[in-house]
Amino acid sequence: MHFTASPVPCSARPIQFDAGLCIGCNRCVNICQVDIMIPNPEKGRPPVVLYPGECYYCGCCVMVCPRENAIRLEHPIMNQARFVPVHQPQEA
Repeated sequence: MHFTASPVPCSARPIQFDAGLCIGCNRCVNICQVDIMIPNPEKGRPPVVLYPGECYYCGCCVMVCPRENAIRLEHPIMNQARFVPVHQPQEA
């Protein structure tokens, strides 16, 4: 029996791989809580992200990766909050 799979189109790209650093160990595939990735058919290549819209942004894949900076988790713009200090007026 032979199965085929292809990535589902999505505007989100939560997981970014650096192909120069990724060794294709597939630890990220095994740890992913929502199973959005599958091993790449090409040995030693980064996994294939099939369902990017299902990512929880938990960061497990980044934490389990043995190569630093091989995986980058990119949160959606609306979740990239920056807090700006509010200056209170001085009382006279």
